Amino acid sequence: MDVGIMNSSIHASSEAYAAKEAKQTKETKPAKENKPTEEVKKYGVSGRTVGQPKLSENAKKYYEELKSKFQNMDFILVSKDMKEMAKANAGSFANPHKMVVLIDEEKIERMATDEQYRKQYEGIIASAGNKLPQLQKTLEKSGKVKAFGMQINDNGAASFFAVMDNAFKSQAKRLEKQRAEKKEEKKAAEKKAEKAKREEQLKEKRLSKGEESETVIYADSFEELKLKVEDYIFEHMADTVKTDSERYLGTHIDFKG
Repeated sequence: MDVGIMNSSIHASSEAYAAKEAKQTKETKPAKENKPTEEVKKYGVSGRTVGQPKLSENAKKYYEELKSKFQNMDFILVSKDMKEMAKANAGSFANPHKMVVLIDEEKIERMATDEQYRKQYEGIIASAGNKLPQLQKTLEKSGKVKAFGMQINDNGAASFFAVMDNAFKSQAKRLEKQRAEKKEEKKAAEKKAEKAKREEQLKEKRLSKGEESETVIYADSFEELKLKVEDYIFEHMADTVKTDSERYLGTHIDFKG
């Protein structure tokens, strides 16, 4: 046989064998496994919390920076599963020295990485912080507001709340008693009966509704909160300080004439 033809035949056989080996290797080699995305490690945070919120290392760093930026506010981090509970019991987290800010872990995570989102919510917090001193100055003379707070909502806005101290009702009742005692010199018997009647009514009211040491007022804006607080103070001061006859004085006006 010609040497050239023999070499060509050997070369062709080698190529065919190599191709067969490559095919078998490809068929028998296990498919490359799709490794699951590595879960981001999260950590507990310092400060006041509701539930058991945890943040990634990046978010945790940002949260500390946020608290440092708004040192005149009391931040409370809320876990995802406790948002509704925190909203329903906002008054229990009140701080008489600082405005409370309830914010959940999901928002902090996003604020840490999304610059536009961060600016939006920091703007809401800053706006509330600027309006709070004015609101406090307006209402401080009443001595009825224990604390203010806000909750950062999911809709790009915030809701606000004020915790009212109902102790002023007792003070108003003492004033009422003093006034009644002064009038007893002229109408002792009549006033004594009227006073007893009012006390019995108050007793029945306490038994049926219960007396609470504080009331929480909610609003969607500072302006609305201010109006609600003022209305609440006026209504309850009027009801507790005035006698029954004084409450009805001027309420029945005859516009005929």
